[in-house]
Amino acid sequence: MAGSTQDLSQQHDRREQRLMIMLLAPALLVVVVLLVLPLLWLAWQSIRQDGGFTLAHYERFLTDPVYWMTFLQTFRIAAIVTAMTVLLGYPVAYVAAGLSQRWSIVVLTMVLLPFWTSVLVRAYAWLILLQRNGIINSALTGSGLIDAPLKLVNNEFGTVMATIHILLPFMVLPLYATMKKIPGELTMAGASLGGSPLHVFLRVFLPLSLPGMIAGMVLVFVLTLGFYITPELLGGGRTYMVSMLVSRNIEVYNEWGAASSISVVLMVCVFLIFRLVSLLIPFERIMGTR
Repeated sequence: MAGSTQDLSQQHDRREQRLMIMLLAPALLVVVVLLVLPLLWLAWQSIRQDGGFTLAHYERFLTDPVYWMTFLQTFRIAAIVTAMTVLLGYPVAYVAAGLSQRWSIVVLTMVLLPFWTSVLVRAYAWLILLQRNGIINSALTGSGLIDAPLKLVNNEFGTVMATIHILLPFMVLPLYATMKKIPGELTMAGASLGGSPLHVFLRVFLPLSLPGMIAGMVLVFVLTLGFYITPELLGGGRTYMVSMLVSRNIEVYNEWGAASSISVVLMVCVFLIFRLVSLLIPFERIMGTR
């Protein structure tokens, strides 16, 4: 009797597994067709030249300074943008998490307002604000604070400013979700034990909000690595990022192999970033599932 019951249980489990596979099959097919196959094609293109195998496209990373200098500049800009979004987004998320439900919705709505317009429109808006005869320079010149317009665009400053504005919600939302789960009783307990507000924040609240901060930092950093429209418009050709290097290799030189190798290297860098973060803190904790 026990053996037959165990067999029935195993058959039931197998039927459930087959049913789950059938339900997941359409989604898996979409992932394979739209993600896996293009990535495999990209990797294949990076090692092909004139119908044969080659590593010449990857050798350029060691011999051509433009390649690694572009990667260094891209990672530096990504680090600056990530640090600034933490400094700007943490207070916003902290205030929103401490407000009532109604006012939290108001704050988050204001944070999400930029999503209602495209990245291209927001980039052009910043171009209008920061250009030589733009609103900011006109206001500063008219008030007498400066004698000549400041160079706020067609450089790294304009690129960083616009990128921060576009990616700030990706920092605020994970922080808010994590902070909202922190029990208020913990901070109250810290205060009742004689801790000052700053001490309680540094020893209790800040460590508990680190998973949300790390999730936001990873999102912002990785998204910045692949930015194209913003540095193209606001960089003025002086701020050169990896996405622009890929674009130039295809549009100007028609070098699909070189563009593919750059994309593969960037993809490997992103994978290593995720791997490093997963070693420091489990993704289950970052995503709030544990």
